[in-house]
Amino acid sequence: MNIYVGNLSFTVTEDDLRGAFQAFGAVEKAAIITDKMSGQPRGFGFVEMPNRDEAVKAIEGLNGKDLKGRNMKVNEAQPRPAGGGGGGRGGFGGGRGRY
Repeated sequence: MNIYVGNLSFTVTEDDLRGAFQAFGAVEKAAIITDKMSGQPRGFGFVEMPNRDEAVKAIEGLNGKDLKGRNMKVNEAQPRPAGGGGGGRGGFGGGRGRY
């Protein structure tokens, strides 16, 4: 199961994240998402746990819990919407649309 972990302190490392989740079972992967340009953490990450029951227990046990001074938001990761996203103006023009 892929788990989203938000509201992370910028000092949290992937090892910190892995350690928190390993208390509930096996962790396949732990990743902190960083900004492409600066390389700085963006305050969220993902954890993959192969056993669904352990993952659900980790979500229940860690959601709202403190990790390095911030209360984590932990839930099952949702797939990205089709079509990608990401910046740009979309179909709304450059701000001179009709009102």
